[in-house]
Amino acid sequence: MSKPIIGIMGNYQSEDAGKPEGGQHINVNNAYMVSVINAGGLPLIMPLTWNDEVTEAAVQAVDGLIVTGGGDINPLEYGEEPTPKQGFSCAIRDHTDFCAIRSASRIHRPILGICRGIQSLNVAFGGTLYQDVSLNGAAALKHHQEAAPNACCHTVHIQTESRLYNLLGSIVQTNSFHHQAICRVASGFRIGATASDGIIEEIEQESDEFVVGIQWHPELMAAYGDKTMQGIFDMFVNACMKK
Repeated sequence: MSKPIIGIMGNYQSEDAGKPEGGQHINVNNAYMVSVINAGGLPLIMPLTWNDEVTEAAVQAVDGLIVTGGGDINPLEYGEEPTPKQGFSCAIRDHTDFCAIRSASRIHRPILGICRGIQSLNVAFGGTLYQDVSLNGAAALKHHQEAAPNACCHTVHIQTESRLYNLLGSIVQTNSFHHQAICRVASGFRIGATASDGIIEEIEQESDEFVVGIQWHPELMAAYGDKTMQGIFDMFVNACMKK
């Protein structure tokens, strides 16, 4: 049986921001690859480009899309001016993410957004972000850990309606590597999980389509042998087989 092809969004690092096109380096953590391969998928890195025809063709060629972590999304993309806590953003990354997400949605490809990816999903469909979790007003937890990548940082509470509930149960401990978070949830999406301070940790489309965003990094835990977190990728790749 052929393996489903999983497109994985590439990323530029901040040190490449001032370099001319062709001088940057695409950077993707290999944990995404390991998690997809272990789930039975074939991972392929998606290019960053201003050429929407290329992005749309790339999405057509894959069976599912993973929107990876990375820098901050430019707040102008969701109608806000930057605050002092806004970090590095990459215009071509924002542009490619949004084009790929909307293209995948139009042709009913499963989408899994991780960390920045959940934020890209939310903004692509009209939602907004907190430019820093401290601006939530209630956020009290440490959301950017200094422990090992696979170490648990805080507890996440899963709603019974979430696609992840049967896999993770009502409470799960996760890692955490973010300083921005979802503020207003995009229309057509529901909240599937939160941290105890109210920060949104998972959203999903209110439809039968597999369009799920996760704020933590399950790939970093799965790559170290966490079978429960690997189950998220198993679920996603299985959805890609059925597209």
